[in-house]
Amino acid sequence: MEFKAIFFDAAGTLFDAAVPIEETYALLAKKYGKEVSGREIGKRFRTGFSSAPPLAFPGAEPKELRILERAWWKELVRRVFEPWGPFPQFDGYFSELFDHFSRAESWSLYPETEETLSALKERGFILEVISNFDSRLFGILEGLRVAPWFDSVVISSRAGYAKPAPEIFQRGLGLYRLKAEEVMHVGDSPENDMAGASAAGLTGVLIDRDEEGASRSLPRVRNLKEILLLVDGNSLSLFS
Repeated sequence: MEFKAIFFDAAGTLFDAAVPIEETYALLAKKYGKEVSGREIGKRFRTGFSSAPPLAFPGAEPKELRILERAWWKELVRRVFEPWGPFPQFDGYFSELFDHFSRAESWSLYPETEETLSALKERGFILEVISNFDSRLFGILEGLRVAPWFDSVVISSRAGYAKPAPEIFQRGLGLYRLKAEEVMHVGDSPENDMAGASAAGLTGVLIDRDEEGASRSLPRVRNLKEILLLVDGNSLSLFS
């Protein structure tokens, strides 16, 4: 069966932070009286993010979502700084940090993103974003000028499920009555994107820009343009 749709993760797949996230955290923290190295913050962030509850709020009213999203991030950032004791200006720090990452200029598209999305639309594919992000993503995609390429954007906070849960992928399928085998999902996380998509019956493709050894056994591409080789040949022969 030929693919009819391509689903994409967002951050780390379509775009990345314009400045490494840990550097921004550290720079702003210093402004608010807390000096911690970006390297140490990065370690704490990765640990905290992976152990945090899903960024998903089943049954939440639309008017509550932004409050819940912000509270989720505030608790995560608070835990990042726990080892370094009191942070008197934390509220001001968090407000500026949260606002910073809501702006499109804080993010940067990968060089091949626009070209790839344009080519896929020309080939007639339905394109969706399936992301463990919050409501800020809509403005980011608009600001980066890629929103028009996507037929829909599904975020975990609104869907009530976060990757790797199969339900968030099923939500994307249901929007266009797609069968799982008709869809390829592309993302940078072996667990959330590869395992999650596979569990939901989709074809998962890992974008492995650094060609890390740990991911060499997984179906993967080095950049988004290689997706075009896959869909044109409609096979996974590219992977090794």
